Amino acid sequence: MKQVEQNYRSGVLRLIDAPVPRAGGGRNLVATRVSLISAGTEKQIIDLARSSLAGKAMARPDLVRKTLQKVRNEGLLPTVQKVFAKLDTPIPLGYSLAGTVVEAGSDAGGYAVGDRIACAGAAVANHAEYNAVPKNLSVRIPAAVDDEAASFVTIGAIALQGVRVANPTLGERVVVMGLGLIGQLTVQLLKANGCRVLGFDPNPARAQLALEIGADIAVSAGLDDAVRGFTGGHGADAVIVTASAKSSAPPNQAAEISRMKGRVVMVGLTGMEIDREPFYKRELDLRLSMSYGPGRHDPAYEQDGHDYPLAYVRWTEQRNMQAFLELVADGRVTPLKLVTHRFPIEQAEAAYKLMDGDESYLAILLTYPDTPTAIARSIPVASKKATSGARGTGFIGFGNYAKAVLLPALKKAGNERLTTVVTSTGLSAHDAAERQGFAYAATDPQAVLGDAETDCVFIATRHDSHARLAVAALEAGKHAFVEKPLALTRAQLAEVQAAAEASTGVLTVGFNRRFAPMMIAAKAALANCGGPIAMHYRINAGHVPGDSWLHGSEGGGRIVGEACHFVDALTFLAGGPPVAVEAFSPEGVGDTVSAVLRFADGSTGTILYSSLGDAALPKEYLEIFAGGLVIRLNDFRKLHVTRGGKTATTKASAQDKGQAGLVKAFYAAARDGAPAPIALDELIAVSAATLDIAGAE
Repeated sequence: MKQVEQNYRSGVLRLIDAPVPRAGGGRNLVATRVSLISAGTEKQIIDLARSSLAGKAMARPDLVRKTLQKVRNEGLLPTVQKVFAKLDTPIPLGYSLAGTVVEAGSDAGGYAVGDRIACAGAAVANHAEYNAVPKNLSVRIPAAVDDEAASFVTIGAIALQGVRVANPTLGERVVVMGLGLIGQLTVQLLKANGCRVLGFDPNPARAQLALEIGADIAVSAGLDDAVRGFTGGHGADAVIVTASAKSSAPPNQAAEISRMKGRVVMVGLTGMEIDREPFYKRELDLRLSMSYGPGRHDPAYEQDGHDYPLAYVRWTEQRNMQAFLELVADGRVTPLKLVTHRFPIEQAEAAYKLMDGDESYLAILLTYPDTPTAIARSIPVASKKATSGARGTGFIGFGNYAKAVLLPALKKAGNERLTTVVTSTGLSAHDAAERQGFAYAATDPQAVLGDAETDCVFIATRHDSHARLAVAALEAGKHAFVEKPLALTRAQLAEVQAAAEASTGVLTVGFNRRFAPMMIAAKAALANCGGPIAMHYRINAGHVPGDSWLHGSEGGGRIVGEACHFVDALTFLAGGPPVAVEAFSPEGVGDTVSAVLRFADGSTGTILYSSLGDAALPKEYLEIFAGGLVIRLNDFRKLHVTRGGKTATTKASAQDKGQAGLVKAFYAAARDGAPAPIALDELIAVSAATLDIAGAE
């Protein structure tokens, strides 16, 4: 399928061929008929992508601070590799379209094949021939609304939410500052609400268009005088700022033209350095509108499909989308009057070049073939890096960790043939294949599992699919490297164990700490101590926002998802898995646990995993006490071994947590008949102990 992508690092925009995404899991597969280029929002994305690294840094100082902290903790080279891997991830453009359902997903809103629906969402409703769209980001298109008008659904919902936040009443005088797409629709929505409307935009043509679609007054200069005349000198009841500007002039000017106790609503992206005096003297109400409405930026609503009860949240983003289309059907809003250009999807690059020229534009539509191209979920990708051979490696899942850590470790292990990479979106699969040298890009795991030329599979998806994919890979006779955790429940763990015991394939889990050079050195230092040892592993895990997927059903929680690393490390040092586990968490505090482990030889270990600390402190600190020996491992940067009153210190310029060593050992087992990197009974025991710590079923 054809899809538009933007490279965030280089700024290059292009149209590519990508595999088609899958329906299911609350998503419908939609064949796009028309998509709308949002000239304001997308132009900002494009301009930022084209800026220098310094320009990007200035635009996101919050990310710069996080990067500098990562350099201090992990070293310069690993941080640079991760940053560039992130920057090289392509951005799908587009977030508003109309199309037809071609595959109805389970629990996906009750849509049927053939239904016309309008879809919203960045990285969801893309400029692509096919999109897999969650049910809460889709609405049925009324029969009276054609596909071109319906493609405005996202812009319309944004404008409608801004009006709702302003809470206008019949007859109020409202000013709309900025008459781009959102501003023009805001004018019509306010008129439909019985308001008197004054529109302002420095562009005279846009002011004239606002008059033509219903504004009572529209000006391109002299805003203060126009508002005085429009309001009888009282000032506007409400000002809705739909302009986009780097400066804070729009909100401050909005304050100057407002009446006493008026409302200023921010819809557009502007600076927010507010002049206190006019807001204070007029006792103004400053309000920010959250994009399409309630539900926006909530993964539980947008991705998982959990709706808000209508009685408590009357206007969600989906209900705003539907209300907008109903107003279009009634003729109260006429988005087609805003269309200035139409391009077929094959000419998408020309459509974006238009925005760099002098020709005026407003709404730009991309149109798609009447007969969609055939659905292909695995496509060949021409790559000079691809090599031929009888056996090869495929990836299912290719996020930042797979890209920045696992693949470099794989390439370090040898000249491995890369067969197929599978991701949930065709865009990321195509990028990975093209950039890294995979022969095929796919969106269906079966493209790897059913491929006779793929004997090794890396599973690097989200946690809830690890067990299922591991079982499928093992049953297909593949060697499976599963990024941790192995399973989220005991039932899943039992299924993986049964599949591994019956399979000819090698199962490996990404418990890499035991392969770190400093951890191996610590183990060697214990060789002649004799007797049980006592260990303490402190992990300053840091805060992860509550809406992260790690906390939800996909992640299973951070204890299951990450604490398994440290259970395995202590297992490695003790020479066998724990035989007893007890854990406690502070009341009302998530992502923090103190666990005590007892091993068969009498050794003990404690794990303190906490999200409560300061990020300035290094993440991992391990202490081991044994027979007059003390070992301290500080974040894989320093190893101190103290014996007989003397301390030997080993330092590293960059962290090595053992990923490369684990991947090398995996291939030695899979290809050369060496023992499995970690014995199956230990993989299962470590995973079971972690589930105990997390209190999982």
